[in-house]
Amino acid sequence: MPPFRQPPADHAFGQNPYPIYDRMRAHGPAVFWEDYGFWCFTGFEPVGALLRDKRFGRAILHVASREELGWPEIPERLKPFYDVEAHSLLETEPPVHTRLRTLVNRAFVSRAVERLRPRIAALANDLIDRFEGVGTADLIAAFATPIPVIVIADLLGVPAAMADRLLDWSHRMVAMYQFNRTPAVEDDAVAATEGFVAFMRSYVDERRSKPGDDLISHLIAAEEAGERLSTDELITTCILLLNAGHEATVHAIGNGVKAMLEAGADPAAAFATPAATAATVEELLRFDAPLHLFTRYALVDTEVHGVPLRKGDRIGLLLGAANRDPDRFAAPNSLVLDRTDGANVSFGAGIHFCVGAPLARLELQVALPTLFRRLPGLRLAAPPVYADRYHFHGLERLDVSW
Repeated sequence: MPPFRQPPADHAFGQNPYPIYDRMRAHGPAVFWEDYGFWCFTGFEPVGALLRDKRFGRAILHVASREELGWPEIPERLKPFYDVEAHSLLETEPPVHTRLRTLVNRAFVSRAVERLRPRIAALANDLIDRFEGVGTADLIAAFATPIPVIVIADLLGVPAAMADRLLDWSHRMVAMYQFNRTPAVEDDAVAATEGFVAFMRSYVDERRSKPGDDLISHLIAAEEAGERLSTDELITTCILLLNAGHEATVHAIGNGVKAMLEAGADPAAAFATPAATAATVEELLRFDAPLHLFTRYALVDTEVHGVPLRKGDRIGLLLGAANRDPDRFAAPNSLVLDRTDGANVSFGAGIHFCVGAPLARLELQVALPTLFRRLPGLRLAAPPVYADRYHFHGLERLDVSW
């Protein structure tokens, strides 16, 4: 089978990757994406199964050395970034991952998340109050971005006044995950990492003497109670929760509003009941996912769908393609808010299923109905444009009027 060529940074691909995914799918369950240099899987069932498959992991260095894998050493200038990454839930496997996740999960159980509903509703209404009288807005900047970053800051116990600075550090750090990053992007990410770590370290020190009812205080208490959470792990966990906790939700809100407006969806029906609202949110997440690619390493020599893999080989799981799989969904390229075959892999699956998924879902279930109720004449004021930042899939702007 010939390699598949599609530059991830190509503007047209970023605006609408779905026809390309259909072309990939025509190659079979797996396609070798030459630009990345690894095999990718596009189907809903294979992607879901591989996300749960214990032969694959987010990390590999717990079972193989860099020398064994033929990897060069991390350059000295990038070590501050990767030193933080080394303690991340996203980059660890059991038993380290299990220990960290067990501690963090306590903040994201349904009961704890549901308590945030009034705060999210008040925040959404407050933001709309600020621009309702203007008649037009960029919803990404004015609505989609502030909600998740302020909610995560509240959860961590960090002052909301820090939101803009946290957001700046976060954007610069996650740029490290873009395809074909440059040395300038790397240097900027390292600088942001150092600034973020310095702030979190000082804030953790402050919370040690003045604990509150927030996640940082609870994690400090766990650390001091001997639940094996180091200060470096605590700082990385807080940074991860902010970075991962806002990026996908910003994109999900923007992509969801765009999808509803372009489809001419009826908000009154879409959000008529809590059950309808939940189903609408799941379909929006399926239709235009905020993240399109997760990667895994083969932890052993193995074979998947006829593809032989050696220990250390990387594979790509195309969430955006899986969510539009015609073998799983009727009319996969249509927004159908009352689907009876609804499902999605937008938050992943298996042990690395997004720990913040309950919070992200709640933010969408509160913010979207509030927006459409408050601005009943909402319509697009300009063609929406996605940022060229694959594998993230989110809008640069969403200009609307009412």
